[in-house]
Amino acid sequence: MAFELPDLPYAHDALAELGMSAETLEYHHDLHHNAYVVNGNKLINGTEWEDKSVEDIIVGTYDSNTVAQNGVFNNASQHWNHMKFWEMMGPKGRSMPSELNKALTESFGSVDAFKDAFKAAGAGQFGSGWCWLVKNSDGGLSVTKTENGVNPICFNQTVLLGCDVWEHSYYIDFRNKRPDYLTNFLESLVNWDYVAAQL
Repeated sequence: MAFELPDLPYAHDALAELGMSAETLEYHHDLHHNAYVVNGNKLINGTEWEDKSVEDIIVGTYDSNTVAQNGVFNNASQHWNHMKFWEMMGPKGRSMPSELNKALTESFGSVDAFKDAFKAAGAGQFGSGWCWLVKNSDGGLSVTKTENGVNPICFNQTVLLGCDVWEHSYYIDFRNKRPDYLTNFLESLVNWDYVAAQL
């Protein structure tokens, strides 16, 4: 089915006081995300993928044997990643629900240990990519990182939280300080109610 650019679930300036400017969201959502939608639709038009869900396209076009993925995968996966990314942030949901706190503590030893692992994954991702909090098939939680547009759907994992560490996600507000961006993401931008709901 055709990709559609979703509206942001908040105003462009809703996160400005929390560390993500309206300018960043205008570039990131209105231009970068929209480019994945436009290019993805061009690539799937007239192919076996044009009537498939974005999740089916991601799984069906992912090649585990190569880092450089094909264009259909790249645009579909980045479209999905960004749809979730906007929902994972927000001006509300600052307090972490008790069930999520418990799950993180059980898996990582403490919430702070989870945050340290998440920041390390994002800061340690060479080049463009994402860091993730995922739920594995056994129910346990893990922190992972992926290159470029690859996401945990490719590995049969459930995404709870993801952070975009492509430069367009943070360079306007944080320049080259990716670790500061990751810290701010966890402390000020994440909608923990949304994350808990994915459990």
